Amino acid sequence: MKLLRRETQVFTLSFLDCICCGFGAIILLLVLTEFGSPVVFEKSRKDLKQQVLKLQATLFEIRGESERLNRAMQGRVATLSKEQLNLARARGELSSVQGQFSDSKSDAAVSSIVESELTAAYQSLSEDMAKLLAKSRERRKILTDAVGGIPVDSEYIIILIDTSGSMLSGHWETAQGVLREILSIYPKVKGIQVIDDNGKEMLSGTRGQWLQDSPGMRDRLVETMKNWRAFSDSNPADGIEIAIRNYYSEDKRISLYVLGDEFTGDSIQQALDAVRKVNHSDQRGRRRFRIHAVGFSEGQMAPFTNIRFAALMRYMCEQNDGTFVGLTSEKSCAASISIGGTTTCLGGD
Repeated sequence: MKLLRRETQVFTLSFLDCICCGFGAIILLLVLTEFGSPVVFEKSRKDLKQQVLKLQATLFEIRGESERLNRAMQGRVATLSKEQLNLARARGELSSVQGQFSDSKSDAAVSSIVESELTAAYQSLSEDMAKLLAKSRERRKILTDAVGGIPVDSEYIIILIDTSGSMLSGHWETAQGVLREILSIYPKVKGIQVIDDNGKEMLSGTRGQWLQDSPGMRDRLVETMKNWRAFSDSNPADGIEIAIRNYYSEDKRISLYVLGDEFTGDSIQQALDAVRKVNHSDQRGRRRFRIHAVGFSEGQMAPFTNIRFAALMRYMCEQNDGTFVGLTSEKSCAASISIGGTTTCLGGD
């Protein structure tokens, strides 16, 4: 009996111990669970905050890039609009030049017929009538001498040369020959100057000064031109304005020669108006400067800029008592002049 009681007590105590251990384990699990959850939540909160900050930074970067691309696109749209406007203006000017060229060919054909008829009539005149006609012409003769259609009555000459890449790469050697030929038209002058199409002198330090004419000076100008490199915007109008302002004098008769192959200015009419404003007529109706031009054939440039140069200088020479010579070919004699019975080829071999 005693043994049974003791075993019963031991079993009861063991059972109670198991129940206490079970409660202890459950309490420990609850403690561990409550302690670990805040750590996990805090870590998750930090991770989410970092992701939000990273996404915000990416958003700001995308917005900045978008604004930059928008500005670039607007600039290109503006540039495209300007180029389209220039192209439309150039097409209009080209159409006008082509129309005037057609009219000129018609006028030339009519003039040729009239000239032939007048020549035949003159040959049929008697010797006495021919003498009377010669005297009449002598009384009405203009005092201005001309060589090959170019008036050479000036005592001072300025040669304005386009120094753009197209001239240097395609026409520079020919332009040097034209410079020599222009100088040879004038056996002796009181002053010479050579400038680029922006009005800057070839020989530095000579702004506003006339170079004394001599064989040595002429050789020096031609030799210096071989290695002459100057910035050019292919717009002779501003160089002409500067030359007139720097070198005009009431007591001097001055001729300006323009050598070039293209015009890239905004408007032909604007260039003509600018030159007319400074090269106005005096009381005797004489322009301050005679303006002549030699245009070179198409080379490494847009074709319409070459056509625009020819149109500009044709009108400018006409308005300023000068002559325009277009070199249609540089491998043959494109134009010639006669000096004292000797024929000289301009811009050819």
